[in-house]
Amino acid sequence: MKVIGVIPARYASIRFPGKPLAPLAGRPMVLHVLAAARAARRLDSVLVATDDARIADVVRREGGEAVMTSPHAASGTDRLAEAAGRVPADVYVNVQGDEPLMPAENIDLAVETLLQGADREISTVALPIDENLARDPNVVKVVVAENGRALYFSRAPIPYVRSGEPAYRKHLGLYAYRAATLAKLAALPPSPLERAESLEQLRWLEAGWSVWVGQARADSIGVDTPEDLAKAEDELRRVQVRGTCPRDFRGEAIR
Repeated sequence: MKVIGVIPARYASIRFPGKPLAPLAGRPMVLHVLAAARAARRLDSVLVATDDARIADVVRREGGEAVMTSPHAASGTDRLAEAAGRVPADVYVNVQGDEPLMPAENIDLAVETLLQGADREISTVALPIDENLARDPNVVKVVVAENGRALYFSRAPIPYVRSGEPAYRKHLGLYAYRAATLAKLAALPPSPLERAESLEQLRWLEAGWSVWVGQARADSIGVDTPEDLAKAEDELRRVQVRGTCPRDFRGEAIR
């Protein structure tokens, strides 16, 4: 079974134009994402799907693989599906291009969660969080059934806790799809719940697809703004202080 990691990297971000090329610890952010993906044991190869030659050039200069995709792709899933049409595989993993600190173990877990059942179509990962973080609408929450299937995703603090202890889970933007599923997801039109919460995965739930959730090994930091990039830089420094030096795309320690 061939498993490919695909990193969607769009240049024209509304809140942070040129985000994939923003410097993080002295290197373009997209190369940090590549480093994490290449460290994952369950990926046979990794490629960057981009709409901008500047991003592709940076990746290729470092020995990585990049494919050009349409600048009109409406979502990362659409960009992923376009790349999948050129590079055949059995499973594709959407490694978000704005998650430079995503642990490789989470990527492996997403693949392993998908492959636990032949009937599983999509998988992702989540981890427990406290109530304060759950109330942040920028943090996406997920409610999960006992068998591991996602019941709902929301920006609201779900589940609502009327009594007892809260059990909030933060959803990390990492997905694994079977090839046939990915092609069908890309053909789905936007749905009412997706528009209401601005969460693409709700489109899939509304259409009747199953999403399976694994227990993430560690958290990550999504970079949507320059302020988020500064937080990621601070976290990299903390990692270095703890003695676990992060690796760049070539596997060399970042000093």
